[in-house]
Formats: sequence, C-alpha cells, structure tokens
Amino acid sequence: MIGWKFSEYVPNSEGQSPFEQLLDLFQQLLLHTSGDVDEALSWLTELDNQHNITTPDYGISDFIKDLEDKGYIQPRNPKTGQGGGFTPTAKMEINLRQSALKDVFGEIKKSKRGNHNTKHGGRGDEQTSEIRPYEFGDRIDHLALSESIKNAQINHGIDDFKLTQDDLEIRETFYQSQMSTVLMIDISHSMILYGEDRITPAKKVAMALSEYITTKFPKDTLDIIVFGNDAWRIEIKDLPYLKVGPYHTNTVAGLELAMDILRKRRNPNKQIFMITDGKPTCIKKGKKYFKNSWGLDKQIINRTLNLANRCKKIDIPVTTFMIAEDPYLVQFVEKFTAANNGKAFYSSLKGLGEFVFKDYKQNKKSRRRGRNR
Repeated sequence: MIGWKFSEYVPNSEGQSPFEQLLDLFQQLLLHTSGDVDEALSWLTELDNQHNITTPDYGISDFIKDLEDKGYIQPRNPKTGQGGGFTPTAKMEINLRQSALKDVFGEIKKSKRGNHNTKHGGRGDEQTSEIRPYEFGDRIDHLALSESIKNAQINHGIDDFKLTQDDLEIRETFYQSQMSTVLMIDISHSMILYGEDRITPAKKVAMALSEYITTKFPKDTLDIIVFGNDAWRIEIKDLPYLKVGPYHTNTVAGLELAMDILRKRRNPNKQIFMITDGKPTCIKKGKKYFKNSWGLDKQIINRTLNLANRCKKIDIPVTTFMIAEDPYLVQFVEKFTAANNGKAFYSSLKGLGEFVFKDYKQNKKSRRRGRNR
C-alpha cells in the first residue's frame, strides 16, 4: 500500500444510503488490498479521518456492523466469532463482480430501434431484448405483444382501438452458438512496477467480463488462468484476491495452458483474451527457466510467435489487450497478432473494459451469423 495517493473523496450519493455510499468505496479498497478486509477497513478509517466521509449519525463502526449483519463479511473464525479480523463472504464476491460489471460496462446502453442490424433476424432459436418493426414473413410467436399494443394505443387511441401491421413489433432472435473463452491475466511483477497499479483494473475487467458472460451467455464457458513464471487456472471467485508475484512473464506457459483447456471443449467456437502489460521475458526449458528482461529476446519471442501461429492453425483467435504503448512492446504485439491473425488493442487502464466488452460482443455476433449462412 506504500505510495498510494488519495484525493478528496466526493461520493456519488444520489439516491444512496450512507451504507451504500461507504460500500462502493470499501469495495474499491478491497480490490486494492486483494481481499484483505482488515486492511481495507483500515484505509477506509484513514480516509474518514482525512476527509470526514461519515457523519455523527453513521460512522465506520456502524458500517462494519452492517457489513457483518448483511452478510458481506464474517469473522475469520466464524464458529467462535473471534480469531482476529474479518474475511469476505461469497455474497461479497458476487457483489464485487456485479459492481465491476456496472463500473466497467456501465456506459453500454440499449440502442434505439433500428440501430442493431442482423442479417437473419426473426428466424433464430434464442430471443434477445432487441425490438424491431414487423416484416412480412416474421413468425407471430416472436411478436412483442406489449410493445405492439402500446404502439396501437399511441397511433389510434383507446376509444377507436385497433391493431394494424404498422403497429406490430418483433422481438429479435439469433442462432445461439456456444463460445468457449479463456481469459489470461498477467500477474508478473511489472503489473505494479514503477508505482503504477495495473493489476487492480485488470482484475476488475476480468470480474466484469466473467459476470457478463455467466449471466448474459449462460451456454458459454469461461476459464480463467493467470501467468507469471508459470501458468495455472483459478476460479471466478478468486479474482478479487489476485496478487502480483515476483514473476517474469511466461506468455508461452499461459498460451499452452489455454490451448490445452480449449482443446477439451467440444464446441467449435473458441477464443483467448490476454490482458498483459509487457513483452514475454521467460520460457521453460525442461525443468529450468530461461529469463531475459532486457529487450526482446529472440528465443523467447520465437517460442511465443510459434504458439500464436499454432493457435491460428486450429482456429483459436487471440485478442491481446496491452496496457502499455512503448514502441518496442507495440512491435512485439504487432508480430504476435500477425502470426495469429487475431486482434490487439493498446489501451489506457481506463478504457480497457470497453475494449474487452466490444470485442466479446463482436466475436459473438460474427459466429452467430456464421452458423446461419
């Protein structure tokens, strides 16, 4: 936590209770502390001392009691209620993902009627929230009844009520295809190097994406892996607790594990998302690690590019989200993307979530249409 700088806290208190206002801030602190409730509460108390974010009617002690009563935190030893400090509950983990989804994708709003074009609407097997005017040949069982009646009332009035073809609206459909996604998250030391916190927004995006996929596309599969010197799988519930380690960046290990996971998925639609801030600096040779943090090491880069090409051959696109724009890093990512025929985005931390969302939506749309040609 050394090196944090806090500006004056200005709560977005419109329509929020004192508990909800503090909960928003507490959740941000909880991500920074990788799930350490006690440390987050300590920082919350410090912020209160500096900026008077609580009132005489509702203080930090009241907030802590409400957190426990509402099931967001529990004593470290729940059987005795003692044992020093608190831990997050499953309810808190779910709430963190939902909050991340709202924060990261909050700017996404439903488009106006007619702005969402599909080549084969009205013939699919899954209904969406999109509404469009009725066209000859559309199936009546896809009729948006409430919207159609509302149009009739507006167009003709209640006294002379009638329902015409011009009033009818259809609920858009698509041919749902299952997508298997592996999300790779870089946890090498550079994610917190030079005093810049890159891991917190990265895991926030990962939580938002996982919540988006599991709720909006329940037929899809999502596997999450982290990579440093090695790569390993984690559960969605572990995302808030991710910590950067004293690791190099073994992109090869991450890609090999991602490919192994996707190889076992039976559906044909597969993709890899990779969130990273730097070039590969490590590979494994037998049981030993070969590391080189200086420049672009030819051995490491070639191994990485070979895997990118292998992914291309088995039709697994890799979308890279680079949290840096240094020229030599851009040069590597361009070579990697060309070898895979994938996509790459160079993003500020603030814009990272929007890029992930847009690309996931685009991949879903293109593959839906491909099933219907």
